[in-house]
Amino acid sequence: MTTPTSTLRRQNVLSLFQEFVEQSISTGGSPKGLEAAFAEKLEVSRATWSMAKSGERPIGDKLARQFEDRCGHPSGWLDEERAPKGMSQAEQQFVALALKTYRETNSDGRKKLRQLLKTWTV
Repeated sequence: MTTPTSTLRRQNVLSLFQEFVEQSISTGGSPKGLEAAFAEKLEVSRATWSMAKSGERPIGDKLARQFEDRCGHPSGWLDEERAPKGMSQAEQQFVALALKTYRETNSDGRKKLRQLLKTWTV
């Protein structure tokens, strides 16, 4: 099944934001104000970035090309499917919950948890 372009663009721009955050923090930058700093890099308002990030506003062709240009990527980069580099926030929350549950139960509970997860795998 092909992923819609709007979804690809959002996933890829979130990946660019994650890279921006990691680079900023790893070079000693403050975690405060990163949303605004990224919006500034993209040359859009904070509101536009917030809506694009949340999916409230689709990233159209013009905006996609602008984002690619400001981040040093070739035209069409946001439209390409690529493997995720890390876990999404939802995935991180799920893993944290599973780990907490695993650690707080006895061996019987751990066995049941593993069995439950195995029955849900496709």
